[in-house]
Amino acid sequence: MAVSHNPQENLARATAKIEEAGRNGAQVVCLPELFQSQYFCQREDTANFDLAEAVPGPTTETLGRVAQKARVVVVAPLFERRAAGVYHNTAAIIDADGKIAGVYRKMHIPDDPAYYEKFYFTPGDLGFRAFETQAGKIATLICWDQWYPEGARLAALNGACILFYPTAIGWHPSEKESNGAAQRDSWRTVQRGHAIANGIYVAAVNRVGHEIPATGGDGLEFWGGSFLCDPQGVVIAEASTDREDILYGTVDLAHLEDVRRNWPFLRDRRIDAYHGIEQRFLDDKP
Repeated sequence: MAVSHNPQENLARATAKIEEAGRNGAQVVCLPELFQSQYFCQREDTANFDLAEAVPGPTTETLGRVAQKARVVVVAPLFERRAAGVYHNTAAIIDADGKIAGVYRKMHIPDDPAYYEKFYFTPGDLGFRAFETQAGKIATLICWDQWYPEGARLAALNGACILFYPTAIGWHPSEKESNGAAQRDSWRTVQRGHAIANGIYVAAVNRVGHEIPATGGDGLEFWGGSFLCDPQGVVIAEASTDREDILYGTVDLAHLEDVRRNWPFLRDRRIDAYHGIEQRFLDDKP
């Protein structure tokens, strides 16, 4: 999805795309991270907190009506106002009956040049869950979460058959020539690895376009490339890098079952031997 400066316009375009996807057979539709606005975390500005809203709130109500009409499950990434001074980068999972099936709050919050998310978002406190929907049991993490195997593992252990990663990732234009190909390849590879290691489908859902803040600067060039891969890491559907797409792909639960029978990674986990995984770093004792 390409995103404009107008939140209501973005919402209207998203709802139209959800309806179109539903007409073409989609059962679950996932939107990109913070789809209602351009990526405001490129700079620190307290005025941007005005973009946030409650969950449930006006946007989930609108998307709930669309989900019910189209008979689809919607993964809706939102800027959540939980309380004064407490904001989250959140995904609401709206079931095909229009009701919220669950909420995920982004757990890993980055702080890099033009990705100043720690200024805006409180780390999530709901854990790595999976949600029962009319289309099956699904999970979602958000963007920076996609680099961490622990979150993907826990989502799989909670029973998810597909893991969605709504995303806003792109290049600093000055780095694209020297590092762009490696950065994008790493992004695809790590998520394909989550699919393989956990025997699940993974869908990464990005935005596209070059967004420059009103204050100027180089901005960020979002690289699109949304994709769906199967439990063997095979990319079965991939979007373009320079335009909007509705990307369709099929999640085959029989294939998931077959892969897990032959690659029983979850069976062979040594859950008795992973002590220390919850520590920041295993320093040598002085």
